[in-house]
Amino acid sequence: MKDKSMTKAITEIYLTRLLSVKGTLQQFVDDFFRGVLCSGTAVPPAVKYFFDFLDEQALKHDNVDEETIHIWKTNSLPLRFWVNILKNPHFIFDVHVTEVVDASLSVIAQTFMDACTKTEHKLSRDSPSNKLLYAKEISTYKKMVDDYYSGIRQMVSVSDQDMNTHLAEVSRSHTDKLNTQVALHQLYQYASKYYDGIIASLEDDPAAQSKQLTLRLQQIAAALENKVTDL
Repeated sequence: MKDKSMTKAITEIYLTRLLSVKGTLQQFVDDFFRGVLCSGTAVPPAVKYFFDFLDEQALKHDNVDEETIHIWKTNSLPLRFWVNILKNPHFIFDVHVTEVVDASLSVIAQTFMDACTKTEHKLSRDSPSNKLLYAKEISTYKKMVDDYYSGIRQMVSVSDQDMNTHLAEVSRSHTDKLNTQVALHQLYQYASKYYDGIIASLEDDPAAQSKQLTLRLQQIAAALENKVTDL
């Protein structure tokens, strides 16, 4: 009985401190969600362009439902980009992340991930403390994600020309900051893994055909790896 009483007391103290810290950070967490999940002028053209591409791909396949499209968008931006930064702020800031800060950021990152899912998690007294901590806010955060995707869908489309212009501007502004050769090499490493599938897809796509993308990729492969081409 003594051990159980001590465990209960420790748990209560732990939860009290968790709630206290959460209360201190709540405004910052809310500001983060509002800042990230803000559709409109704050959305980069590349995000609108890519999300429209995903919507177009869904239309080409009759069996793609809204939940699947939601997952595509979630995996491409919130989980791949924002969660990575949340858990690793030293990637972009010159900071040292202590164990305590790292643990706190992991809880917030997990909450962000939960907000991006369509699955409804039923909570109980045995659920992890980080799940229970934001149980009250998670429905609000989920709606923010839904509204974010909906808002982007309603934005004016970004044309291929506008996208190319935007990319050219970004490229010019970072000319001396990025190693384009390394970036291109990493892109080709990915493309080489799925070379045959990419070639087949490019050959079936009218837009790719008009720009001779199949030929361009074959020329790159021939130069780098002596792959057989139709030349």
